[in-house]
Amino acid sequence: MIQNKIAFVAWGLGLLVSCSTPQSPVEEAVPETIQPIKELSTATIYTTARGTDLRLTQTGTKTFGPGEQPLETQISVFVNPDKTFQELVGIGGAVTDASAEVFAGLSADKQEELLSAYYSQEGIGYSLLRTTIHSSDFGSGSYTYIEEGDTALATFSIEHDRAYRLPMIKRAITEAGGSLLTYVSPWSPPAFMKTTGRMLQGGSLLPEFAPAWARYYAKFIKAYEAEEVPIWGLTIQNEPMATQTWESCIYTAEQERDFLKNHLGPTLASEGLGDKNIIVWDHNRDLITQRANTIFGDPEAAKYAWGIGFHWYETWTGSEPNFENLRRVKESYPDKQLMFTEGCNEKFDPAKYQYWPNAERYGKSMINDFNRGTAGWTDWNILLDDKGGPNHVGNFCFAPIHADSQTGDLIYTPSYYYIGHFSKYIKPGAKRVSTVASRTSLMATTFVNEDGSYATVVMNETDEAIDYQCFVGTQVIEASIPARAIQTLRY
Repeated sequence: MIQNKIAFVAWGLGLLVSCSTPQSPVEEAVPETIQPIKELSTATIYTTARGTDLRLTQTGTKTFGPGEQPLETQISVFVNPDKTFQELVGIGGAVTDASAEVFAGLSADKQEELLSAYYSQEGIGYSLLRTTIHSSDFGSGSYTYIEEGDTALATFSIEHDRAYRLPMIKRAITEAGGSLLTYVSPWSPPAFMKTTGRMLQGGSLLPEFAPAWARYYAKFIKAYEAEEVPIWGLTIQNEPMATQTWESCIYTAEQERDFLKNHLGPTLASEGLGDKNIIVWDHNRDLITQRANTIFGDPEAAKYAWGIGFHWYETWTGSEPNFENLRRVKESYPDKQLMFTEGCNEKFDPAKYQYWPNAERYGKSMINDFNRGTAGWTDWNILLDDKGGPNHVGNFCFAPIHADSQTGDLIYTPSYYYIGHFSKYIKPGAKRVSTVASRTSLMATTFVNEDGSYATVVMNETDEAIDYQCFVGTQVIEASIPARAIQTLRY
């Protein structure tokens, strides 16, 4: 693999760069300025394209030359390394009970292949992991860590997770080099703590159980850390405005604010866990601004919140993805971070393993989310079986990789490679760089890694190949992207 490193020079060289997104999101208000880079030499291009064998394949090396004023008839991507924005915390996916159960059924060599595919640099280099606090829909059954009715949490035990989930998470951490930023999310409090008396199908937390439920998070975090799984942070509630057929719990914005302010925040602090990063909302982009206004607008609640999480499922209403709402939140609360906490392609159908629009949904979301200020991006299940599960309520979905129960083989979908165009080349600590495209036929984003290497991701969602220029300051390369393709340019 060729990697061109970029050296830095003294003041006085200012450069421009080019690359962008179809909806050209507005940049954050006060970009940082980085030291200018010296004259570039080459860019290495990696491509994944529909109807070809290209899958994160090196497809060329282009030499930078002096750029001239582009014409309106030319398609250009402009990268400006003098302007940088949010810092990346990581890119990854979720290890659910479902993923861990399927993983346990793989042969030893396929387990190694799966871990390497996600967590090694020979694979796509995941650096972020989400897991659940007791059960979600993705697993063989519903459960908690205490006996029903145990308000004192005296019976609390994570023994259930030692069978499948903890071993897989520990191996993922090892494969990732010993460090993997991990955060956790609950789908529902135990049944006796809720208005409905059941974990499934919504309901709300009974106020009298708020102190016990807050202590439950602390017990979980301490139990996982005792197993040498460091917990970076947590979300308060998965999808708090959805009454689902599976584990779910409703919080209005005011209820979540008050639980954070009066219970969860103070409890974690008193338990010595005040350094854990708390993420609010953890639901779709459509209502994210109202949730941010309610919680971040209250200083006593906001002081406990690292940021706000979001999913991509607002399209169930017939809406297009509400990317602009992210920019509005970042614009209003620049000190709070945006985290994509979940997304997957719904309605599993084995005939659609190689269905290209599923992958393009990832590319479009990642480019647009990052260009609106998102600091971390987390896919849902990293592995499912050939039925789209296991899922104890039949909510079968796609994952980037599936296991064939008949052959024991792993099935790689195009989504795996689209995510890899980001996660393989953009690392924690990287900063987003100002990037714009001159036409809506291309989408693009750029990050500069801590070692000074740049990665510009360009996506073509059209049915025609596109020739384009990528300007980096006053220098330029000529490139071409196939129809229905994504590219990463490294320089």
